[in-house]
Amino acid sequence: MVVPHAGYVYSGPVAAHAYAELSRDGTPETFVLIGPNHTGIGALAAIMTGGEWETPLGSVPVNEELAKKILEASSLLEQDAMAFVEEHSLEVQLPFLQFVYGEKVSIVPILLLMQNLAVCRDLGNAIAQSVKELGVDAVILASSDFTHYAPHDYAKAKDESAIKLIAELKPEEFLNKVSEENLSICGAAPIAAMLFASLALGAKRARLLKYATSGDVTGDYASVVGYASIAVEK
Repeated sequence: MVVPHAGYVYSGPVAAHAYAELSRDGTPETFVLIGPNHTGIGALAAIMTGGEWETPLGSVPVNEELAKKILEASSLLEQDAMAFVEEHSLEVQLPFLQFVYGEKVSIVPILLLMQNLAVCRDLGNAIAQSVKELGVDAVILASSDFTHYAPHDYAKAKDESAIKLIAELKPEEFLNKVSEENLSICGAAPIAAMLFASLALGAKRARLLKYATSGDVTGDYASVVGYASIAVEK
């Protein structure tokens, strides 16, 4: 899945489409959460391999076995809990997961400050390899908002062109487009890493579940942020 991570009043309705879709597909063993590092704190590619995350709905444990396996399989990831302290892109996903799955949730949190093809391919392959070796029923969630602070029509057109490449399962072409057109998609690397992992795990198609902008909430279409929920499926 691709899911947004803005304030719930803005992106929550779009994110809800992703979690509603997940709720109809059974209960996976764990969720690999990949988000962008907005703060610049910590490692260029960071993972947590232990502990738990607390929200007002309770605590969510880190899946230590899978996290350590992914860290071992990657040549670029570093264990760095400090990278997550001030970052919001993953924590906003947890209440959705807790609401749907209750206490059956565990996570592997990963943050990317590096936004290039090498780290995306490395991480995607490490996730896929680890999931296969352990035989884990995992869902991979890439946390990203799309175009930032542009007029609504411009943002929608740019986002649609990027979403088309995601839907076609073309992570390298997607990253190239983001770079060449200087698109302000903050989680481009998490999306690409998720796509590489999904392809290695047998993904066959992707579907846009919902697209909207902050203007659809505020009524101000002069400067908006775009949000999308996208399902990637075998």
